[in-house]
Amino acid sequence: MSATPDRKGRLGPGDIRARKGVEPVVCLTAYTTPMARLVDAHCDLVLVGDSLGMVLHGLPSTLGVTMEMMVLHGRAVARGSSHACMVVDMPFGSYEEGPEQAFRNAARLMAETGCQAVKLEGGRHMAETVAFLVARGIPVMGHVGLTPQSVNTLGGYKVQGRGHHEADRIAGDAAALADAGAFAVVLEKLPAALGRRITQEIAVPTIGIGAGVDCDGQVLVVDDMLGLFSEFRPKFVKRYAELGQDAEAAIAAYAAEVRARSFPGPEHVFGEGKPE
Repeated sequence: MSATPDRKGRLGPGDIRARKGVEPVVCLTAYTTPMARLVDAHCDLVLVGDSLGMVLHGLPSTLGVTMEMMVLHGRAVARGSSHACMVVDMPFGSYEEGPEQAFRNAARLMAETGCQAVKLEGGRHMAETVAFLVARGIPVMGHVGLTPQSVNTLGGYKVQGRGHHEADRIAGDAAALADAGAFAVVLEKLPAALGRRITQEIAVPTIGIGAGVDCDGQVLVVDDMLGLFSEFRPKFVKRYAELGQDAEAAIAAYAAEVRARSFPGPEHVFGEGKPE
């Protein structure tokens, strides 16, 4: 098993699906061209998540994210990636009304961003919509467990699937999406045992975020794992860097030098001699 992915061309939904039980799928979010370049060098799948509403735009939840925002950031990520399979979230209100509404908006996202697939939240009640999209050429990634767009009905960002009844319900939701044609299913904030069970029971890859190590792949919000977003820190996030602290220190140093008139120094200014 290779430690780094093959860089030959862009991966598609079929390539991700084929990873089931073979090699873990590495996924991170990205919302900008520079970050997409960094993620693309190491990941199999790049998700333009509606988490951008909270991470980049300061919204209190993902509910205020619009189609226009997803298109804007999707285009930016497309310019910075050439290998990872690119999936764009469908924002709240863009697909729940029915399959036809979902198709119009998913087709727009694909046409205007160049993404390879879309992601939508919800369980068995979304299976008909997933099947409708897949039958019309739009690959779909599902998302069950904690679904942030339903935060008001779920009562907050709580662990889902505790207890036999809830575990069976979520496992059934994942199975329904896989049966409807989803090429992968995100499992968010579930007990590790339930993540393992669903991974064993469905035929498509599971991508875990707070659902245990036995999932077929993992995803994190890139700003969380780099320490750039500090409004809150979910238990399932591992900080691989503290770039936010480094950036704050750098900005403070710059401000101090400007006030002390030590920046710009001689090496940063232009003289009247030969062209530089």
